[in-house]
Amino acid sequence: MKRRDFVTTSALGATAALAAVSSFPTPALSQNKRVLRLVTTWPKGFPGLGTGAQRFADRVTNATNGRLTVKLFAAGELVPPFESFNAVMSGTADMYHGADYYWVGKSKAYAFFTGVPMGLMADEQDAWINNHGGQELWDELGSEFGIKHLPCGNTGVQMGGWFNKEINSIDDMKGLKMRIPGLGGEVLNRIGASAISLPGGEIFAALQSGTIDATEWVGPYNDLAFGFYKVAKYYYWPGFHEPSATLGVGINKKVWDSLPKDDQHTFTNAALAENNFMYSEFNARNTDALNTLVNKHNVQLRRMPNEVLNEIGRASGEVVGEVGDIGGTEGKIYRSFIDFRKKAMYWTKLSTTAFSEARNLPFPYAK
Repeated sequence: MKRRDFVTTSALGATAALAAVSSFPTPALSQNKRVLRLVTTWPKGFPGLGTGAQRFADRVTNATNGRLTVKLFAAGELVPPFESFNAVMSGTADMYHGADYYWVGKSKAYAFFTGVPMGLMADEQDAWINNHGGQELWDELGSEFGIKHLPCGNTGVQMGGWFNKEINSIDDMKGLKMRIPGLGGEVLNRIGASAISLPGGEIFAALQSGTIDATEWVGPYNDLAFGFYKVAKYYYWPGFHEPSATLGVGINKKVWDSLPKDDQHTFTNAALAENNFMYSEFNARNTDALNTLVNKHNVQLRRMPNEVLNEIGRASGEVVGEVGDIGGTEGKIYRSFIDFRKKAMYWTKLSTTAFSEARNLPFPYAK
């Protein structure tokens, strides 16, 4: 059965103000006003991720002076977090905010629109989506499920995660049970670890009880808020699995198509604004949070050994390459992504990486 056959619809009769719309999922309508339900995969009010989803909702609501009101439902309030995609696809909700690599069960290509192991960093990811055909391919993939996708947040390069033991060699990864979703989880399985996918709200308890031995989440800003330092001692960098963590808004296609062009532009601009704001927020707050973790909570900061990173890199190439072997839309997304990755790596080496290395030279600067 083709993926598009999974798509179900829920329709209402059109009101006089929207007579041209034949069917759409069930936002509330009253005197030309609509209430659109936004479900998220994040705990209610969670810093950065949950608050970012709320900022997006508020931007749309404020920009339309309440004519379009986006009402946010945190994880579990309307549907379970990992049911957000299905809820939007079926019309139970009008849109979701989450990380699209949660939907690799629908298509492994969805991982490319959040982050793939050893893939693109945040600025490179934005460049691919906005200027190298990524958005058009995202739309093509989403159309098979009746969903319109927009980038709506980014956490930047993530940390490698929290571990309850030191990692000194690839052997230390064998048998390790780690919470890690997306293609990063498949990479860990290839090197002998065991990947487990859990929503954010369940990670702490799983780590505390020993159900998992390690977890990745985001970075210091979010990890401090979750209190992982209370149940794990070692904090590793870098995060191979998510060099970029693009978050997305997925909008039911019937809802999207029912919006006039100016409202579609409002949604697009609100999402892009949050994409930029969230990235800046994480960059602003990560350093202070890391200092708190290390200096107040005695977290042991560790760099993942090159031996482990090399093996992870090898496995990453295998896992990512297998998406290209699927063909169809997945193959097109893979080829576009890999083509841009080669270009981005060359320019980043001469620009961002080179400048960072130069800035770290031991010359006197500020008093």
